[in-house]
Amino acid sequence: MRRLEKIFRSILEIVTIGLLLSLAGIVISAVIARYAFNSSFRWYDEVASVMLAWITYFGAALAALRRGHLGFSGFVLSLPAKGRIALFVFGEAVVYAVFISLAYAGWFVLGVMEGESLISLYWVPVQVTQSIIPVGCLLFVAAQAVSTEAAWARMLAGRDREAEEIAEEIARASSGASTGDRIP
Repeated sequence: MRRLEKIFRSILEIVTIGLLLSLAGIVISAVIARYAFNSSFRWYDEVASVMLAWITYFGAALAALRRGHLGFSGFVLSLPAKGRIALFVFGEAVVYAVFISLAYAGWFVLGVMEGESLISLYWVPVQVTQSIIPVGCLLFVAAQAVSTEAAWARMLAGRDREAEEIAEEIARASSGASTGDRIP
């Protein structure tokens, strides 16, 4: 499962960073066009907002894979083992139910938007731009599924992911400082 998680993480990171760099390029180009050439791209606002939505959905799936969304790990870990297990299972069930429902609703909306196109780029179907809703929700579900095993083991052991990451960074910083490397 770890190999699948690494591959999935790499794909999500590459796509998210690619989208982010593309959006930055479009924004910078639009600013240059407006202020240097006194001209504007008529498609800029529409495309930028669509790209921001795509970045949001891919980033949300990446955060789900890393189990980086907001949570109450301190509260969950303070419960006895049976309470932790029950709350973990309940939380996972809610996440799956919500995102599968959203994927279904997004798929339904795509059918409603059939034949529509962007205003500024009439040749781009709205279904293409809005396909991120069901796709992003299914990516979120897949990310949740891939990361469930590790989250389950961490919860059973009573470990907090954030506390582990902080301890790793402190250890890394301490080992760098002990070898003479100074952290700026």
